[in-house]
Amino acid sequence: MKLWFVGSGSFAALCLTYMSRKLFFDKIVTGCPTTSGRGLEKRPSRVEEAAVRMGLIVERTGPLSQNEEIMEAISADPPDLIFVVDFGQLIKEPLLNAARHGCLNIHPSLLPRWRGAAPIPRALMNGDAVTGVTLFRLTEKMDAGPILRQVEIPVDIAATSDQLYESLAFAGSEIACRGVQSLLDGSCRFLDQNSEFATYADKISKTEAQISWTQNSLQIHNTVRAFAFSSGAFVVTGGGRLKLWRTLPVEVAVVGSPGEILCFIEGEPVVACSYGALRLQEVQAEGRRRMSGADWACGGRLRAGEVLT
Repeated sequence: MKLWFVGSGSFAALCLTYMSRKLFFDKIVTGCPTTSGRGLEKRPSRVEEAAVRMGLIVERTGPLSQNEEIMEAISADPPDLIFVVDFGQLIKEPLLNAARHGCLNIHPSLLPRWRGAAPIPRALMNGDAVTGVTLFRLTEKMDAGPILRQVEIPVDIAATSDQLYESLAFAGSEIACRGVQSLLDGSCRFLDQNSEFATYADKISKTEAQISWTQNSLQIHNTVRAFAFSSGAFVVTGGGRLKLWRTLPVEVAVVGSPGEILCFIEGEPVVACSYGALRLQEVQAEGRRRMSGADWACGGRLRAGEVLT
């Protein structure tokens, strides 16, 4: 079966890495380099970086539908199937049905739940106990196509977005490979989504990364988990921004004002919230490296009763 892979982002890079162990892609297409960092340097897509590490050749593209070479290649020698994963471009006709089996997408949610740009962070911010990954056929309506395969993944209270990206990419790649086999042997069966149960995962805004001790401990913890894969959640204190990379809600007998250090567990500070308390397991003070909450508290000589505001 002649396969193409089209993708750009971090989730796509993970999927390509796993899938390439079992599948051969005749063509890998990714987005053009983008500027990032303070120096505004050009950086290749995550998919291109992953492909280079594996010794695979990629083709860069701007708007895919305007790429004459790729459109000519599809017309002259169409693939049997195109995987479109975490690409950041809307796929339209004639690309949708250019391949014999169309375009399949690996989406990190249990569709129709969390259609859209940020399913993993939204699932964590919502406190979902179960998430999953879906293999479905692309249609013109976003994330609304018929489902070929789907698998559930339980979400532990301590699970962070970076851990979920990894586990969902692996699970998604496994069902994608099985999906290819089902297309080959004719055993595939697509099921339509019920759009009445659809929810939407809007793109995450950087402003959502700021937390306040006046929120309850579970709200803060879920925000920390959601931003662990990207910029990190933060709280503004007298010493500047304090990023929170790993936390854990805890029950303590002591009651304090929001932001007050109530006690220490294995050296890690436990901070009062509007409701409940939060154990700071890994933090990053402004201008400093990431470190354990215990090392940060020791270095700052923090004491119970101090208020982090």
